[in-house]
Amino acid sequence: MHKTKEQLQKYSPLFTHYTELRVQENTNISVSMLNGDVQQNSKATTSGSSARVFKNGVWGFASTPQITDEDIEDIINDATQNAVFMYEKQQTSPQELKVSTLPKEKTSSVNDFSTKKKKATQKELLDFLGKLDEYIATKYEDVTSRTLYLGSLDVRKSLYTSDDSYFFSMVPRTILYVNLAMPHKEDGSTIELYDVLGGLGEFPDVFKNAQDLFPKIDAIHSHLQDKTQGIYPDAGIKECIIDADVAGILAHEAIGHTTEADLVQGGSIAGEFMNKEVGSELVNIVDFAHTFNNEICPVPVFVDDEGTPSKDTIIIENGVLKNYMHNKESAVTFKANPTGNARASTFLDEPLIRMRNTAFLPGKSKLEDMIKSIDDGYYLMKSSNGQADSTSEFMFGIVLAYEIKNGKLGRALKDFTISGVAFDVLKTVTMVSEDMSWSCGGMCGKKQSITVGMGGPAIKCKINIGGK
Repeated sequence: MHKTKEQLQKYSPLFTHYTELRVQENTNISVSMLNGDVQQNSKATTSGSSARVFKNGVWGFASTPQITDEDIEDIINDATQNAVFMYEKQQTSPQELKVSTLPKEKTSSVNDFSTKKKKATQKELLDFLGKLDEYIATKYEDVTSRTLYLGSLDVRKSLYTSDDSYFFSMVPRTILYVNLAMPHKEDGSTIELYDVLGGLGEFPDVFKNAQDLFPKIDAIHSHLQDKTQGIYPDAGIKECIIDADVAGILAHEAIGHTTEADLVQGGSIAGEFMNKEVGSELVNIVDFAHTFNNEICPVPVFVDDEGTPSKDTIIIENGVLKNYMHNKESAVTFKANPTGNARASTFLDEPLIRMRNTAFLPGKSKLEDMIKSIDDGYYLMKSSNGQADSTSEFMFGIVLAYEIKNGKLGRALKDFTISGVAFDVLKTVTMVSEDMSWSCGGMCGKKQSITVGMGGPAIKCKINIGGK
């Protein structure tokens, strides 16, 4: 479903106000196995078109699952009428409007990450999972439960605006979820551990051979064995190293959301700290648009769903809060430039201010030196979930961690939680590793579920540990 600029531009005579016309198709494929039995084998496509119109501070929106000329003309007219109706009904006078006009920025972009190889069939995906399942079942008799999930999401978008901006993108993501379970050696409770593999691209580009993943599965099993002898951590404020997976979710949930401009307008604590110190000078957090260190990020956004060229947003620089993430409207309100952070999940959704690839920047320390620097603390490697509120207070589940005793890794830990106020935690950062890692399976649920990238280096800080 690639609509060219000319194919969308022909509807421009119907644009009487600022207008965005979008055609979008999302294709989801899901296959899964539980202990060798197929649990899921599905493919679903959601497609349609939408129009959004801005008139003197208010929006009108309309959508349809059709993309015929008649249907597209209808949604443009409906969205226009909705905007006019809302404008006439609003209580604010034109002189009191915070945003009466939107910034203009013309661009044109085509970014297609479709595979050049033969696409995989559903049977080939199931056969791939079958090989992985057979490997686990044959090699690891101590595993009592094994779950494998393979999912892909292809998102095709074409957008044309009344500012003569245009883009087409096809951004695919393929991920593999591996979850293994074993009994704890002392109390017999079920101990689980998972990992998510894959990332940007369609299946043939992301996963070549099942055998390539065997070392990854071995690593999951090794850590799981450690967990079956795991202990609970001691509760309280502890010196910790959070690895990239945990650092990424901290950057996204506790920092990123507080600095989305719409949430700042809604009362986020970040509204109090612009150009103020919110972390140690070692802390740098960026929401990357599409590229980091000359490599494509997990969720590349070259042009956002308002037709704005996407730019990297430096959120925190050397410990100081520098920027919020903006769409066109919030940029006017804050007297800033749009950052290209407006994203919509499906054709049914209006664009919201959303993160793209949010991460801590690497520092100069080596991980082994960071571990050696701690006498009594913890190494937190993987989180299960996370939540945070507009005060930057957070609570995350930790499913893989080790104690650190006298500068060396010790026993594995059972599952536990960490919590704190992110802006306070950032002020305790004393070391940042020189490496960088991205998590590939991130989803953000801010009103619409959408793919995001998260990542970072390892970070040494003080954090509140929940014990037994």
